[in-house]
Amino acid sequence: MNGEIVLYQPEGEVRLEVRVENETVWLTQAQMAALFERERSVIAKHIKNVFKEGELDSKVVCANFAHTTPHGAIKGKMQISEVVLYNLDVIISVGYRVKSIAGTRFRQWANHVLKDYMLKGYAVNQRKIATDLQIADRLHELGQLIEKKIGKTDFSFFFHI
Repeated sequence: MNGEIVLYQPEGEVRLEVRVENETVWLTQAQMAALFERERSVIAKHIKNVFKEGELDSKVVCANFAHTTPHGAIKGKMQISEVVLYNLDVIISVGYRVKSIAGTRFRQWANHVLKDYMLKGYAVNQRKIATDLQIADRLHELGQLIEKKIGKTDFSFFFHI
């Protein structure tokens, strides 16, 4: 699913377009805060604990991406800033740690997807998962939920898979 847009939108509340490339999804702390309806500082604390406890290796699941935006003071000039993004492993880990109604819905959704995956006996094959309409629909719903929470913005730089 290189370059495709997927959406996550449980119960029609949040909508986020997620660009799926290189077999993962990337979110910022701010996007996770919107997704899980918690302050960014809470998300940062959970991420710090994920790495401190050795659950995940930051060198593997984090990436710095350059983000180009129009300069606020100089018309026609662009500026580049570095944005730290966290892959799907971190998003799922934080989703299981955060306490919120949105976090609960995310966990329910993730559990349903995992159960479907296991019960249907899929091999670990990202290409097959990407073509499975049921999984694609759920990813589509995830993107819709996240986008609705954080508003209409160009998120294409956030999601590199």
